[in-house]
Amino acid sequence: MTEEVGLLVCGDNHFIVRGPRPSLQEALALARRWSVITIGSGIVATGEQLPWRVSTRAFREELSWAVRVDGSPPSEAVAQLLRELEQRGVEIRMPNRASLKTES
Repeated sequence: MTEEVGLLVCGDNHFIVRGPRPSLQEALALARRWSVITIGSGIVATGEQLPWRVSTRAFREELSWAVRVDGSPPSEAVAQLLRELEQRGVEIRMPNRASLKTES
């Protein structure tokens, strides 16, 4: 079985992710976790055994899923990639505004 590759978009940031398409709740948790990691800090993005891992590269044609975790506009390059995915028939999931609220 070939491993799935997808795109996790969080505002103007994005991650190429290897693993199954996450639910919206899982995608939001992954984006929160990975967005706070500083490159070169020595923090490992997936220390525990998660079914997802950040990949440094993939061909556009390999992307089989996409999730946007907030309503912020993506960068122009990511917006173009999302348009290409949509044209290929890839579903782009995005939560509604109410599900983006953080717990106090």
